[in-house]
Amino acid sequence: MKTTRKICVVTGSRAEYGLLYWVLRKIELSEFLDLDLVVTGMHLSSEFGLTYKQIESDGFSIIRKVDMLLSSDAAAGTAKSMGLGMIGFAEAFESLKPDMVLLLGDRFELLAAANAALVAAVPIAHIHGGEITSGAFDDAIRHSITKMAHLHFTATEPYRQRVIQLGEHPNTVFNVGAPGVENIHRLELLDKSETEKSIGLELDCRSLLVTWHPVTLEPGNNEKAFTALIEVLDDIDNVKLVFTKANADPEGRVINSMIDEYVARRSNKAVVHTSLGQKRYLSILKHVNGVIGNSSSGIIEAPTLQTGTINIGDRQQGGQGAGLTLCRI
Repeated sequence: MKTTRKICVVTGSRAEYGLLYWVLRKIELSEFLDLDLVVTGMHLSSEFGLTYKQIESDGFSIIRKVDMLLSSDAAAGTAKSMGLGMIGFAEAFESLKPDMVLLLGDRFELLAAANAALVAAVPIAHIHGGEITSGAFDDAIRHSITKMAHLHFTATEPYRQRVIQLGEHPNTVFNVGAPGVENIHRLELLDKSETEKSIGLELDCRSLLVTWHPVTLEPGNNEKAFTALIEVLDDIDNVKLVFTKANADPEGRVINSMIDEYVARRSNKAVVHTSLGQKRYLSILKHVNGVIGNSSSGIIEAPTLQTGTINIGDRQQGGQGAGLTLCRI
């Protein structure tokens, strides 16, 4: 009799879901694995585009929704959201009884899921461990999930070595490459005219993708830093700007409000999208002249597409784009 293992995959953001897409497909197709997909965080928020609908339109069945995200820009709001998440994930894991929980990355929603799985004695598999982004509390979250995880899938050999240095057994740590690089090779991206039509802006001869997220270890400085960026962008003539909104970290809503105000004043040269989905996002990244901000996509996906990156500030400090291998799923 064939035995199958129930794999519970948790996703809380648009970016993380895009990276997990092909992993989810492979789990679905496996004769030995059953997929339990749990969505949480920004996926369930109208403020961030209700992106769980995109997951459903892709054909995935969502077995559980863990509603945890408070509409708060304060650190206390994030901490309370994590508390709600732990309650929700504890109930979900008790009901679903998964054989393993799969987590990707370093979001606070995933730390809540990891804590609940740890206490419930459910093994954790972790993707993208061993990395350094010392400008954000994501760095500590990532290493914390690593210490709670049983299997580790890293993007480069130096990251694999760092996970081992953290005390994990070498036989449990695998350098599989970056899922974001694999997506670029697997997806048929939009051509330039299709991309322009989908975002409502002609990219012309000079264009930039602007993607900025809060630097969570520098509270109070995010508004000042982002103001400096948009002032510089405003001084550049004959350039088109595509903004993506910040995620649900402390002070992210301040940044999103500033983006909305800027685009309203500069609608002739700029557009903003709450959520682009991985195909549109990568298509834009391919056709613009460069990406500017502090997103990891400027470190991983942009070089793969041979698009230039201007990385600002400390959020990606310690990040390593060189040496990424193709992720074979």
